[in-house]
This record gives sequence, structure tokens and C-alpha cells, in this order.
Amino acid sequence: MSELHTPQAGDDQSQDDDVVALLIRQHGDIRNLFDEVEATTGDARRDAFRRLVRLLAVHETAEEEVVHPFARRALAGGEQVVDDRLAEERAAKETLSELDGMDTDDPEFLPRLQALRTDVQEHARAEERYEFTHIRRSTDVTNLAAMAKAVKAAEAMAPTRPHPGVESATANVAVGPVAALMDRTRDAVRKAMGND
Repeated sequence: MSELHTPQAGDDQSQDDDVVALLIRQHGDIRNLFDEVEATTGDARRDAFRRLVRLLAVHETAEEEVVHPFARRALAGGEQVVDDRLAEERAAKETLSELDGMDTDDPEFLPRLQALRTDVQEHARAEERYEFTHIRRSTDVTNLAAMAKAVKAAEAMAPTRPHPGVESATANVAVGPVAALMDRTRDAVRKAMGND
């Protein structure tokens, strides 16, 4: 992943009002949670992995609902940029669903988690390079703030644990609890954007 931005005075407020800064911060949070999962065992690993699943689901779903539609419309070559990111996200969701069904103490868990981490980090770098930089150049602070508000609403409203049985009719590659969490997040984003 790219280096996180250097904190500035009032930076917490700027992250609240800028979808790009918010998503880059989440990339750092995701990296830190991968570190925590890899460094722990037992219940601590299970808890860290549950938090990682939640953040990945919230982050990717918010991007699908907020960032990607904007990028498709506003960026030169936006269709291809978004299609490439969605293919990466689809593969990550499949791996995440497989991991979610495993015991975190299973000997196969960490090697699969590390493969997911590599894929997620490459995806984050591509987002930052091909999407985020161009989004910031393509819109004004009002639109960046509106997109940030929708992403924060998703983060605040998404359940802390996946709840089976709330899957929507929307087709989703991921199955089971991860899919349910993504669907709940999608609903929260749409409500925050007034698209429910």
C-alpha cells in the first residue's frame, strides 16, 4: 500500500470531509488489522479477524456504492478502471468467504490470509493510483464530503458481526455471513445517500 498521508493540523476533520482521505485511512486500518490477525492466536486472533472481515466488507461495499459509480462517470477511462477494481474485489470476497468459514487456528488459515493480504494490498495500491488521485482532481470539496458522509454512515451502521439470513436479492459472489454483512452495509450506504 502507499504511504499514508502526513497528518496535518485539523486532519481528523479533513478526513471526515474528504472521501479519499477517509478511504486511504481505512487502507491503513486494514493493513494494521492484518498485522494483528497474523501476530495473535486463539480468541485474540478470532476477534481481530472478525474486525478485519467487518472493515473489509464495509470498505469494499462503500466503494462499490459510492466511489466506483462516481469514477465510472467522472474519470477518463473510468469504466475500465472500475471493472478492473471490481474483478479484484470479487476475488478478494471469495477468499474472504472461504477464510470466514475456517477456524482461525487451522494450519491453512495463515497462508490463505497472507495470500489475501497480498491481493488486498495490490488492490489498494491500484485504487489509490488509478481511482482516488483522479477523483480528488475531478470534483469539489462538497462532493468529496458527501461521498465521505455515505462511507462513514456505512461504517457506523454496519453490524459488528455478520448476521446470517439478511441477504438481499442482489447477486453477490460472496456467500454466507460475509455476503450478509456486505448487503447490510450496502443498505446503510444507500440510505445515507438517500437512495433507499
